[in-house]
Amino acid sequence: MRPPSRRQLFAAVAAVLCVLSLPAVPLAAGGANGDARLNPCVGTMTSPANGTTVIAVQGFTWHEGDAGKKPAKLVGVGPRGQVQWVHHAADHGTVWQYDVDPMANGNVFVTATKNKRTYVYEFDPRTQEHVWQEELPIEDTHDVDLINGGTQLLVANMKNYDEDSGKNDDSIFVYDLQKDEIVWRWYFRDHYPKDTAENYTDDWTHVNDVDKIADGKYLASPRNFDQAIVVDRSTNEVTMRLGSDDDYDVLDEQHNPDYLESENGSATFLVADSNNGRIVEYARRDDGWERTWKLGKGDDLSWPRDADRLPNGNTLVGDSRNHRVLEVAPNGTVVWEFSSPYLVYDAARMQAGEHGGPTIADMNATGAYGLQGDAARHENWSNLVGCHSYLQSVDGWAAGQKPSTTGATTEESGVNDDDVRNALVTTTTDDDTATSLPGFGVVVAAGALLAVAALLVRRRE
Repeated sequence: MRPPSRRQLFAAVAAVLCVLSLPAVPLAAGGANGDARLNPCVGTMTSPANGTTVIAVQGFTWHEGDAGKKPAKLVGVGPRGQVQWVHHAADHGTVWQYDVDPMANGNVFVTATKNKRTYVYEFDPRTQEHVWQEELPIEDTHDVDLINGGTQLLVANMKNYDEDSGKNDDSIFVYDLQKDEIVWRWYFRDHYPKDTAENYTDDWTHVNDVDKIADGKYLASPRNFDQAIVVDRSTNEVTMRLGSDDDYDVLDEQHNPDYLESENGSATFLVADSNNGRIVEYARRDDGWERTWKLGKGDDLSWPRDADRLPNGNTLVGDSRNHRVLEVAPNGTVVWEFSSPYLVYDAARMQAGEHGGPTIADMNATGAYGLQGDAARHENWSNLVGCHSYLQSVDGWAAGQKPSTTGATTEESGVNDDDVRNALVTTTTDDDTATSLPGFGVVVAAGALLAVAALLVRRRE
């Protein structure tokens, strides 16, 4: 047999060098029905989600000593963890990305800030466009909700100290879009003494959330007061109160409480108890509040800031400083996990809505549980870099994910060009280095080296 030429040997060696220069293909946990996802953001995926999950990434420095502000974004994630779309809100001037609420028409209502002003907008994921937006002359608001048929805005208004009057104007208020004016306002200073929390002159309440739970009844979260309260608009009185300032056994600087109601009518609060590193559920009894559920033991969660009860009884959790979203069964088993750096603020399941679902008591699942089966608790920050780089590489709809008006969608057909793209694309930014699990590239390189060795042996023969 004719021995290989020098050109053939050179080509073989060059192929080996190319293979060695490629990063290993990032691996992920297998999805439902063995449908493994190859993008680096997927963690545990044992059960498909019941709809698209929209994640609001606040954008923040990603570890101590990193001076660079990371960009805010919205990420749409499919049932099996495929990235459907990424909306780079920072490219539209957004500095901080906060609350996201599903709308009945399939759009998302978004709260964000830019240029020290709050603006809210309706975002259409199908067109990736802002349908409309409204700017509010307040510096930093984490939550604004559309209420009363979309005609009014319910606003959690923080960081308001008037030096001229010496008054703190932190409040919740209703703004009428048609009248272009505030039609009702409730000031915390009228119901709490100045020493309720520190910094009366600077971010006194840090009220980070407000929800309409019934006609004229609003659930608010003054974070720095360590409590969740219900305000009755008709009387201006606080009718329910969970927690009190500095009572950290109950709540410690909580975020985004949700109102649930048991079959027997018991009022129930599901709360991201942030500084305690847990999710808690409290049911109201005749003699006070009973904690019926606690999720998170040890370092399971890092500063969680969102928890939504889903119709199937699981809970969607925003694990902020672990930069991920989890769907967790009542017993703590993680069934769905997706990373989205840096600093997740809020997450919502589109088809399920944001609020509702059964209480823990109604599911006979009361107790305290640690997480089980989660795959991506990021003690090693480098694990996040590949995910961040991938999300930065997607602008608008990811390959193979945009809904089709003719024929089957990717969800119906099971064909997903994005899998191939995820396996091949490894982008980096100036301050990031893509990482992946080792092994695959080494195997291929070893095979190539064996091929070269065989050629050399044949040449000698």
